[in-house]
Amino acid sequence: MTAEIDGLLADVAAARQRVMADVAAITEEQATWQPAPEEWSVAQVVEHLVLAEHSGIIRMWQAVVGLQRGQPVWQGEPVHRGKSIEQNIAETWREREAAPPNATPQTNGPLAYWVASLAACEPVLVALGRVLAPFDLEAVIAPHFLSGPLDARQRFEFLRWHMDHHRQQIAEIMARRHGQAG
Repeated sequence: MTAEIDGLLADVAAARQRVMADVAAITEEQATWQPAPEEWSVAQVVEHLVLAEHSGIIRMWQAVVGLQRGQPVWQGEPVHRGKSIEQNIAETWREREAAPPNATPQTNGPLAYWVASLAACEPVLVALGRVLAPFDLEAVIAPHFLSGPLDARQRFEFLRWHMDHHRQQIAEIMARRHGQAG
């Protein structure tokens, strides 16, 4: 793989480890507690991270296969070229967004299953990195549900950003739970 891909993979792996460390001491009872019926539990947040990562990985893989076949999955102006994922999100997201149906949690636990599933994303993402190695990452473009056309670099950055973003949500859920218990 290239040094750039190795760095991007390391950033995603570090974000994944931060999520898993944050939830390591959470009990199943705590993990399935919801602040309100329409709000997610910690287990549902981790489920969302797994579903979203699977979606991002398959979209990038489809984009690579499309390029290999001469049939790109996205054609058009790369309007976000050269932008960091933070800049892209600032320009394309509202303060609170709804998850797409394929990344919306369908269960409420068990947390241990979703943590194991999150860890299992790592080797799949590494395999994708090997597939991407011969390509210019800016040429591998797949549309994102909210952010529009993102290249492979931005997609990797998104995975890192997304996990870190939801770590804050997990912290807020736990703070609200502790506030109710006290």
